[in-house]
Amino acid sequence: MFRNELLAYSVATLCVAATVSGCTSTKTTNTARTAREQLLLSNAVDTSLAKVDLSSFAGQKVFIEEKYLDCVDKGYLVGSIRHRAMVNGATLVPKADDADIVLELRAGALGTDSADSFLGTPEIALPGMLTVPEVRLVSRMRQSATAKIGLVAYDAKTNQLLGMGGVSSSMSDDNNWFVMGVGPYQSGTVKKELDRTTIAAPGAYHTLPSTVAFSAPPTQQAPDAGSPGRLQLTSEEQSTTR
Repeated sequence: MFRNELLAYSVATLCVAATVSGCTSTKTTNTARTAREQLLLSNAVDTSLAKVDLSSFAGQKVFIEEKYLDCVDKGYLVGSIRHRAMVNGATLVPKADDADIVLELRAGALGTDSADSFLGTPEIALPGMLTVPEVRLVSRMRQSATAKIGLVAYDAKTNQLLGMGGVSSSMSDDNNWFVMGVGPYQSGTVKKELDRTTIAAPGAYHTLPSTVAFSAPPTQQAPDAGSPGRLQLTSEEQSTTR
């Protein structure tokens, strides 16, 4: 009697599994890391740096010290700090000897974690080499990134600390939900960023020109005819000398 009930239960479970199971594609990448992982890390870095106030660097010569910074995507982190310093009116210099302020960077964490969970029944091994397959009614694949960035600034001439500095931390996440094998239904900070930045209204962007020209800064005299000018990168609001 018990064997008959067990067999009936097994057959019923297999029928349910065959009814509710779905298909999903295998995750592939043509680069060393998936684009999603890179977006998670850059999103965490951007969110962390958004909490750093560099406005007091306006009008100062700043040297970005990165010798204590050891992490993945170091170039993006350093480039983002440089960008924010310049936007706040700082002049970046290549050597500490030429600077008014030294800004040291360090990273306590910059990496990703993954976790999978599901609602359903796990695979069950029954006597007699019979196995009830796993049934996932609802499942979630979650990948997250954590950034912990430390900054300290000091006077380049006296080594006097300029404020307390501090540590800015942030997390980003990417969730992929599957219902009876159908999905993914996405949520998380990465999806929000992509929705916000990849959909442009008509006329809201401009393509780069096919010919390139530069102008001299307003305080510089125009060079004589026939003499080469200095390379300038200009925008509508300001110009900087390279």
